[in-house]
Amino acid sequence: MKANNHFGRHGWAALALAILVSVGCEKKPSLGDPPTAEDAEFTFMPSATNANIIEFTANNATLQASWDFGNGTTGEGTNATSSYPFAGTYTVTLTVQNSGGSASSSQDIVIAQDDASLISNPIFALLTGGSSKTWAIDSVRPAHMGVGPNPSGGAGDYPEWWAAGANEKSGSGLYNDRYTFHLQGFAFDHVTNGDIYVNAAHAGDAPFTDTASCLVGDFTAYTPDVMGATWTLTEGTDTTITLSGNAMMGYWTGVQTYKIVSIDSNEIFLRYEDSKNADLAWYIRLVPEGFVSDPGPQPTTYALPIDFETVQPTFTTFGNSAYSIVANPDASGANTSSSVLETVHGNETWAGLFVNLDAQLDFSSQTSIKLMVWAPDTGQFRLKLENQATPSQFIEVDQSVTVAQAWTELTFDLTGASTLYDRVVIFPGWNVSNAGTFYVDNIKQD
Repeated sequence: MKANNHFGRHGWAALALAILVSVGCEKKPSLGDPPTAEDAEFTFMPSATNANIIEFTANNATLQASWDFGNGTTGEGTNATSSYPFAGTYTVTLTVQNSGGSASSSQDIVIAQDDASLISNPIFALLTGGSSKTWAIDSVRPAHMGVGPNPSGGAGDYPEWWAAGANEKSGSGLYNDRYTFHLQGFAFDHVTNGDIYVNAAHAGDAPFTDTASCLVGDFTAYTPDVMGATWTLTEGTDTTITLSGNAMMGYWTGVQTYKIVSIDSNEIFLRYEDSKNADLAWYIRLVPEGFVSDPGPQPTTYALPIDFETVQPTFTTFGNSAYSIVANPDASGANTSSSVLETVHGNETWAGLFVNLDAQLDFSSQTSIKLMVWAPDTGQFRLKLENQATPSQFIEVDQSVTVAQAWTELTFDLTGASTLYDRVVIFPGWNVSNAGTFYVDNIKQD
């Protein structure tokens, strides 16, 4: 019995130790072998139809393959094709990966001559002017910079939380930047003129480490020009521009990818995010260098009708509203005109804007005022007529907007109104704060 007891004390202990050692030395599950240098190799050859269209094949078809074609575009898959409109030498990089890791290889391809027929994307032409084009911040126009929610709210892709006024950020390092898009090699130059404007949360971020507090808010970073970077256009549900190296546009928030909200020959409106605050979306508006979007003060009084085509009247805003004259964002249905008034509703329930007229309106035969409105949501729209000399003399009429996000015409009945009124006041989104972005057009007496 003593021998058995002795084995029980020491034998079982030894067995337990052996089990622990066995478990501790057990081999961990493998993620698989990483790709080899040979796996990352690739071949290429001109297509049968065009020497400037190159077909690429990855060496190992079992691996996930990502391509950088060296011309500002990227691709995925074992077999890929890319176009090279311009003569030159391009470095193409293939990266393959699996659960065990990744491997890359690069080769240079030489394109002997230009083939302009391959440049068919209209955005290329708008960005570069067909060769190269330099853009700048549209500093004289309200809402050339601003911020809104991410994801976008009821106002859509627009800085509905805050928008800069004309030249509001002078001295920040924002307005002296120049951005040049080149078609050749999809090159991009960012001329900083020594400084850029930086969000406070990003002050000191690499590569912009030398920052100073700015008199108009946030920080100015002192950084050299970035020449010879590249731009990549990615088209899809969102069409984006991505810049390489240290290149950026507008107000620095830690990102280099910009969504194109709208683009034409004289304007690019961009939306981008904040790498340190996922709830924010920032906006900048660019115009060609030297282009003046706001020609300066115009006559302060006007006559109905106002259609925003040949005459673009000056409005006065209140309740923290903002406005601009823009291209019709929804030229369809009831209103296909080119230019319309865009107004972002302020934070006051009574926010709106007004325009002064040359003469007092006569309602003896024409007894109504009509206007077109595109509203982000249904609700009330108030029209008010005032006497400029005595604003306490006024008349107000409300109409319901029953159709959201489409053009509709509102009619305000002013039968019996006196001939006192020479100021037209509009309240889009009446009695709602921050009601969103409205578009108004074709204000007329009928």
